[in-house]
Parts: sequence; structure tokens; C-alpha cells
Amino acid sequence: MKRGARALCTALLAGSVLLGTAACGPAGLAPTGSSGTVTGSATGAGQTALAVLATLPVKGRAPQTGYDRDQFGPAWADVDRNGCDTRNDVLTRDLTGEVYKPGTQDCVVLRGSLADPYTGATIAFERGNGTSVDIDHVVALGDAWQTGAFAWDTAKRTALANDPLNLLAVDYSANRQKGDGDAASWLPGNKGYRCAYVARQVAVKAAYGLWVTPAEHDAIDTVLAGCPDEPVPATGTPAPEPAPAPAPATGTPFANCAAARAAGAAPLHRGDPGYSTAMDGDGDGTACE
Repeated sequence: MKRGARALCTALLAGSVLLGTAACGPAGLAPTGSSGTVTGSATGAGQTALAVLATLPVKGRAPQTGYDRDQFGPAWADVDRNGCDTRNDVLTRDLTGEVYKPGTQDCVVLRGSLADPYTGATIAFERGNGTSVDIDHVVALGDAWQTGAFAWDTAKRTALANDPLNLLAVDYSANRQKGDGDAASWLPGNKGYRCAYVARQVAVKAAYGLWVTPAEHDAIDTVLAGCPDEPVPATGTPAPEPAPAPAPATGTPFANCAAARAAGAAPLHRGDPGYSTAMDGDGDGTACE
């Protein structure tokens, strides 16, 4: 098992210091109250996302007054004290073919490949390239602030910001499009991942006692109506392999090379289903090399 794929608790090792407990609930989470004290077992273990959604409070969004990323602690802290920051732990968990910086004890990821759940594309990650892979907070920190986190202490906010349940390595551009949006304003373009995406949001909000807005509740409910048996994920589990994009209808080209690669059709040759000259930049008859 890869280092970053180990089941990490929300309490984590730091949680025993920050939250006053070392216990984890059934889903590997130790939900806490606004003061950082344990409020009970993790909500949702073994349940469907629809069932857990029904337990979430529904109310309006609080003001964003006072929100700042610094309110959630230092970015990518080493909360589990394994010598690697959270960002590198998530990269190790979600990438394949990782290459590490020598002398970092397999900690600092230099290169790897991501099967991106948000777009369905395969992305080559290289450290220092800020336009390839981001680590997304599935429940965005700005959204969390406006649905309850404004009342927490820094310890609990730091736990949320570094919880592997709430983190995914994803396509940079998709993450920037999402921003601080909730399910009512943004869903992954890869429709095959939407059920798992909102189920993860439900799991995080249930574990931390966050609420959902009426529009957010309805958007999640609409997605889950098409997959009523979707379970809430266990903590820290990597995103499932994205569903392959369907091949286009006969005579219809792929929208772009990312769609062709996601469908396993690249490279495309002139005459192949889905080929178009728009994707064949050099005009040599082979697109999406």
C-alpha cells in the first residue's frame, strides 16, 4: 500500500493534540464541536449519501465576513507528522507512477500521472508546473466558512483543511473554475464522477457538522436521485477511476483531445470515428498524439 493511501484520521496524530482526542469514528473521522471537542462518532459510515444528506441541517448561507485562508491554519501542514506535508501525501495517494525527489524519503513528489476525476482526462504532473494538478478541497473552505466553520476555532478548521476525505488531486483548470462553489453552482464536467463527488461533500459536511443551503441540498439530491445507492466514502479513500467518456456518435468528432484520451481512443487517425482536423494541428492525419 502506498504511503499516502493509508487511512488517515481527521483527528490524525495532530488531532490528538489539536482536538483533544486520538479517537476516530467508524469512517475514520473524529467530528468536533466549535471548541474542538469531540461530538461523537463519524456520521454516515456504511450509509447511502442520500440517507446522510437527509440528516444535514438546511439553512441560509452565513456572511463571508472575516473569511481568509489563514483562518484554516498553514497551507498543507504535516498534521499526521509523517514528515510529509498534506499536499504530498495526497499526490502520493492519487497519482500513479510517482517519482520522488531524492533524499526526501519518498515524500516530495516530482512527477506522476493523474486520472483526473473532474474531467476524465489523464494528466501528467510535474512539480513546479502550476497549471497541471491542484489539490482541491471538495467542500471548499469558503463554502465551509459560510456554512458553519466561521464559528470554529483554528484547530478544527486546520483539521478540515488537511483531512484526506476532503482532498482530491484534480485538474488545475477545473479546480479554478469551481473556486468556492458548492454543488448548486459547480459540478464536475465528468458526469460519471458526479455521484461520488457529491457523496464526498455530504460525508465531509456530516462529519464536521456543516449545514447545506436549500439550493445546495436540492442540487445534491438531484444528482443522487440518479444513483440512490451511492455510499458515503470512507476517510482518505482515493477517487475512483473516472468513467471513460463515451465514444461520439458516428460522424461526430470528439469535443477535444482530452475527451478522446478519456475514451481511450487517442491517438486518432484520419478516418477514425471521432477524428477531426481541428484536433490535428500539424495536419499529418494523426490527432491527439
